[in-house]
Amino acid sequence: MSDGIAVIDKPAGWTSHDVVAKARGVLGTRKVGHSGTLDPDATGVLVLGIGRATRLLRFLTALPKSYEAEIVLGSETDTLDSTGRVTARHEMAGVTGAEARRAAASLTGDILQVPPMVSAVRVGGRRLHQLAREGVEVEREPRPVTVHRFEVAPVPRGEGVLQAEVDCSSGTYVRVLAADLGRALGGGAHLRNLRRIAVGGFGLAEAHPVESPVVLPMARAVEHLDGVRVGAAVAADVTHGRVLDRDRLGAAGAGPWAVHDADGCLLAVYEPFRTGAKPSVVVASAAS
Repeated sequence: MSDGIAVIDKPAGWTSHDVVAKARGVLGTRKVGHSGTLDPDATGVLVLGIGRATRLLRFLTALPKSYEAEIVLGSETDTLDSTGRVTARHEMAGVTGAEARRAAASLTGDILQVPPMVSAVRVGGRRLHQLAREGVEVEREPRPVTVHRFEVAPVPRGEGVLQAEVDCSSGTYVRVLAADLGRALGGGAHLRNLRRIAVGGFGLAEAHPVESPVVLPMARAVEHLDGVRVGAAVAADVTHGRVLDRDRLGAAGAGPWAVHDADGCLLAVYEPFRTGAKPSVVVASAAS
């Protein structure tokens, strides 16, 4: 079993935990985790960490995401997507593509979103989806998110359906964007056919079925961080998890820093500590 990252194209109907469980069997190890959940009905990019790389997943969770989806105008559901029960209907046949684009533009940038009841957000120590299954709805605080791009266009021969493309910060709910778009257009809407096409620099082009994962080097998990290369003497200190002077580490900027040996193998991730730097994660053994 290799330590590293696997980019999976998640099929519809699988939870993220289902994918992890399957990957554990395929790869022959219990040490598999994912960098952020994808709705069961959604498809697309799910990044897994394997072996020692599971300790690096924290650096992937905040990466921006990109999605494709369809937004169905005229009907709202209790889950905000096509898996839910219709709760309201609206006459929206007259909505034009130009109106939809203007409404999407109003939902772009730094905005506040109310998390949906069917989500993993915790309120009072319990996940919202657990409360939703019990028929309980609670007040949710709006959360700041950033929508970098929200483009919509009518689907040909699909009356009342918009094709949507979204680039957004981690923590953004595309289902909520769809519902808010419907309200901005004077009615309601829900999401369907959600597909995540990228997590940071990981895209569909390198995604594989969970039955045949391709394990990428651990360094890929932190390639978005500032990187430094160190010689043998500093590498020995790094693998022992020692606090280092930033000049000795060769660290510039605000950090954190992905620390590699002279051959480019990832040793650790260091973070600022007082005037120096300390290890957040050490993935290379002191004996290596």
